[in-house]
Amino acid sequence: MTLQTMSLRTLLLLGLWHTGKRSLASAPELQDPPKKIAVVGAGIGGTAAAYYLRQEFGTGVKIDVFEPGIVGGRLATVKIADHEYEMGGTVIHPLNLHMKHFVERLGLLPKKDVPSKMAIFDGKELTFEESDWFIINFFRMLWRYGFSFLRLQLWVESVLDKFMRIYQYQQYGYSFSSVDRLLHAMGGDNFLTLMNQTLEETMMGEGFSQIFINDIVAPITRVNYGQSVRINGFVGAVSVAGADSGLWSVDGGNKRVCSGLLYYSKSELIPAKVTSISVKVRPSKTGTTNSFYEVSYVGESGSAYSLYDIVIIATPLHQGKSDITFSGFSPPIPSHYPGHYHLTVSTLVHGLLNMSYLGTAEPASKFTVSDILTTDSNGSVINSLSSIDPIHIPEGYKRPPASKTKVWKVFSPKALSQEQLQNIFISWDSVSETRWLAYPLYGLSHRKTPPFILHNRLYYLNSLEWAASAMEMSAISARNVALLAHHRWHGQVGKIDQEDLQTRLRGEL
Repeated sequence: MTLQTMSLRTLLLLGLWHTGKRSLASAPELQDPPKKIAVVGAGIGGTAAAYYLRQEFGTGVKIDVFEPGIVGGRLATVKIADHEYEMGGTVIHPLNLHMKHFVERLGLLPKKDVPSKMAIFDGKELTFEESDWFIINFFRMLWRYGFSFLRLQLWVESVLDKFMRIYQYQQYGYSFSSVDRLLHAMGGDNFLTLMNQTLEETMMGEGFSQIFINDIVAPITRVNYGQSVRINGFVGAVSVAGADSGLWSVDGGNKRVCSGLLYYSKSELIPAKVTSISVKVRPSKTGTTNSFYEVSYVGESGSAYSLYDIVIIATPLHQGKSDITFSGFSPPIPSHYPGHYHLTVSTLVHGLLNMSYLGTAEPASKFTVSDILTTDSNGSVINSLSSIDPIHIPEGYKRPPASKTKVWKVFSPKALSQEQLQNIFISWDSVSETRWLAYPLYGLSHRKTPPFILHNRLYYLNSLEWAASAMEMSAISARNVALLAHHRWHGQVGKIDQEDLQTRLRGEL
């Protein structure tokens, strides 16, 4: 890592990237702010958008957030016995600066860390089991894979160094009109290349062996995205970074960030399902006409509609995820964009693990592995098996060994049959299953990402998750869309699709 990169990270981590610290040039005279903004969806993307829209447009604008379900979206918990557990998005990377900022601003705390160990399962036996001793793990990896592990860390570090540039761009109010332009600002042609080749191709090109990719990298992509190393290289890099050390979560559940952002943005939550969005033209006092967006929705009180100056869609516009229709737009806006979301079944089992399923003779009382990843083999019906902890760690808590009944989370591509459950567990007293269309199917057949700008003042936040899906990616997209909406409303084109930040910073010095 260069000294220049270290300095940038230090500044960012000290919090100097927050909104309101911009100093490149005095802002031109602004137009009157919009009166009403709608945000469709109250997951991490939608609530973060409401938060950033409030920062950009001030206190005078009314922000409505539509959500037919529970605030938090894909950040969800489930109660088993006396405790709650994460069922959706679980971990946050230590360099996810927006999520860190949210937690600090909302007065939340990171969950207490509980030490964990990892193993890899090929469907028949454990091919690797992490030791309590670092030196033993190091020499095991060195013996089997040479210095591939160290090279992997260096490769991820090089990607993260480029990734971190987006925080500096957003600190100074820069926004981007498309996913490709945003990615290019972060990583240049390198990031666009990652989007257009598989992770396997990328890593083979970097000199990693096929056995290392199959044994180590594939289990990581399977646990994080339920997919193989044939996902695109960019989301693959995000996935591998998600296996880094220092991962954390929010005490009391990650969904608390969403409810906190909603409260902090002073938005009105409307518990209703948006069914259609159309363009409406209305006369103004001056004799001209103004255009608005009519948002039609259905709630407990029946059908209704409202007019908005700006609309942010923060829910996927894809088959199986949305049935919002668009009318009156030229060119037409499709109700569904190409591509599909990948099904991952998350099953929480409060039970006793069957050690013979893992093909090990190790006694359950000595088995303290918490995360079992799987290789991409025909013998494995699961993507991962993890012993999970409550969303709040009580005082004196210790994770029980496998000989005790506890909560396990199983990720699988299909719902587990009764026979499969009986193979994995000796006994259980509760099973909770959730079928998630949690992230896109990251093949290369749909290389073109959906646009951020659907119409003049209609924006689509979920475009960015077609590059990679993560809590932080949603927050980055929310910040970008809020800035984009602000600049386009006020005609500030100098802050859109510009990659001259470093040149302008040098000019200020």
